[in-house]
Amino acid sequence: MKKHALRFLTLCLACGLLMLTGMSVHPGPAKAQSHLKATWLWHTSMIQSSADDIIGFASRQGVNLIYLQMNQDVRPEHYRKFIRLAGENGIQVHVLGGASNWALESERHRIDTFLNWTAEYQADAAPEERFTGIHVDIEPHTLPQWKTDRDWLVEQWQSNVRYLVSRAHCLDLPVGADITFWLHTYSLPDQSMTISRWMIGQFDQIAIMAYRDTAANIYNLAAAELKEADALGKEALIAVETKSSNEGEFITFYEEGVSFMEEQLLKVDAMAGSHSSFSGVAIHEYRSWRALYESGR
Repeated sequence: MKKHALRFLTLCLACGLLMLTGMSVHPGPAKAQSHLKATWLWHTSMIQSSADDIIGFASRQGVNLIYLQMNQDVRPEHYRKFIRLAGENGIQVHVLGGASNWALESERHRIDTFLNWTAEYQADAAPEERFTGIHVDIEPHTLPQWKTDRDWLVEQWQSNVRYLVSRAHCLDLPVGADITFWLHTYSLPDQSMTISRWMIGQFDQIAIMAYRDTAANIYNLAAAELKEADALGKEALIAVETKSSNEGEFITFYEEGVSFMEEQLLKVDAMAGSHSSFSGVAIHEYRSWRALYESGR
């Protein structure tokens, strides 16, 4: 048996025993890191031919964290080169995955596929080629059950998040998640707390999707989740949008451009600085941000 496969099998067995006995596996309490600047890279195939260009742009823009989507069609050597190059430029890379249906227990095999791939990749990569975290984007509010049977859906979501986080921590990796800014307005089925507080409590880091185009509105949308993260001792980034949106021009910086966005993000940083959880900003997403930058807007 190959050495990395043996390590992976041992890891899976140990994690399985811990989950069966109800014990939690955690790499340690999260400590807020100031001045993070993150972006999402969903189109992973780009790293096959444009790794130097992507890292160059990210470095020039002050990015020090990239959420890179897992794509099984991209060979591991491309990930290894990209992560090694990112590290040489002071940029962490977290493996990215997720979809709305990841909230459904019937779709848990998708979580397994994602985490199995990550475990095997980590076992086979050199230290400087490994991911330094896991990041997920699960937005079940886009599923029809959010309107027809929300309590059932939230319970399914909770179950899958517990499973995901337990397995992720078995890999000794912190795990983060995207969270909508209005999630604090909904409570758990048992009414014990807000959905956002429960979710923040599970993850090590969150990115609050406060998609607006002025600093005051961005901060005001993120404030409730920031306060919850403060109380729970978790890291929180505030995320903004650069893609064109059919929900209104106020959602995104697509119309205003990159220079205006950077001005507003500096103001957000100052406004949110009093929160112990505040760790920086995240810009969604690499391709649209790059296109906006190159358009000169």
